[in-house]
Amino acid sequence: MSRWLLVAGDFSPLGGMDRANHALASFLVRRADDVTLVTHRAWDDLRASGARVINAARPFGSHLAGAPLLAAAGKRAATGSAPGTRSVVNGGNADIPDITWIHYLHAAHAPVVADGFVRRRRVRAAHEYFLRRERVVVPRARVVVCNSRRTARDVQQAYGVPIERLRVVYYGVDASAFAPITPGERAAARSELGLTAAHAVLFVGALNDRRKGFDRLFEAWRTVSRDTAWDVDLVVAGTGGELHAWRQRAEQAGMTGVHFLGFRPDIARVMAACDAIIHPARYEAYGLGVHEAICRGLPAIVSRHAGVAELFPEDLDGLLIDDVENAAEVAERIRKWRRAADDLGPRVEAFSSRLRRRSWDDMSTEFVSAVTT
Repeated sequence: MSRWLLVAGDFSPLGGMDRANHALASFLVRRADDVTLVTHRAWDDLRASGARVINAARPFGSHLAGAPLLAAAGKRAATGSAPGTRSVVNGGNADIPDITWIHYLHAAHAPVVADGFVRRRRVRAAHEYFLRRERVVVPRARVVVCNSRRTARDVQQAYGVPIERLRVVYYGVDASAFAPITPGERAAARSELGLTAAHAVLFVGALNDRRKGFDRLFEAWRTVSRDTAWDVDLVVAGTGGELHAWRQRAEQAGMTGVHFLGFRPDIARVMAACDAIIHPARYEAYGLGVHEAICRGLPAIVSRHAGVAELFPEDLDGLLIDDVENAAEVAERIRKWRRAADDLGPRVEAFSSRLRRRSWDDMSTEFVSAVTT
């Protein structure tokens, strides 16, 4: 039996790095290891299965306010751990010089908030805090696990971590939750969302800042939807400080085919209503939402520089966006998908099948091997 201390903000199956954290913790508990989680939130299944949970407060729901409390709790837990305990810390969450898991590198991207003086100050303060933590923790780590080759390059460039201390471990997927969409499921999901156009494209991402590139997608969508023959709706799943402003902009522009859903915990259901996903992110260490959409059988129009793009087969290279700042290129990628939509099926199906074969347990097995050998 091995002993593990995992320090992360959330261990939940709801998305992104939280889902990866939950998957690793679940794997370790199920193989009967001694697992301690230091976190703001741990899903009930982890508690029920035997993980010890040390809760750190998150005052007012603020990640920034909770971060020093999480760091202090993680440090205390590491100090009191039995000899031989392996500590895994997300980014700079705690100053424990053992294993650092990079899901998002703050040194690789400075967030930009367009609206609201208070929000801009808050986002900037959070970025500067997490960047300071990262600068302390990452260079001292015994092993740095990265979720893509792109992330590994960013870590090398920002912190000079030697290649022998870097590991790349891609995410897995729950193949039952993100299975290929059936015709009946698609019809029911489209009816539920009230979609009437022949096709729908999905955008998934927080609307707190401009990292996910929704501003460029909005500009591109305005261009393509001017065509009176355009038969595609845009479905936007995500919330954040700019959500209300984007709704207003869409109304003012007369963009009737844009559906803002807000936060959706049932994202696999939303995917079932759509025919493609678009993700023109300015920075994306990996892009789990894209990965999961492909597993459902959706073609993905995504930034070439996102970590998930490293896995794309050559025959889907035409869906990758070279310059996400160029709204005209984003628009052309959307048009290119629409023109080829009927012919993409077999290629996307083969890619989807390959991604679904890698489970979260596969990821966790590879992670453990990477940090223990």
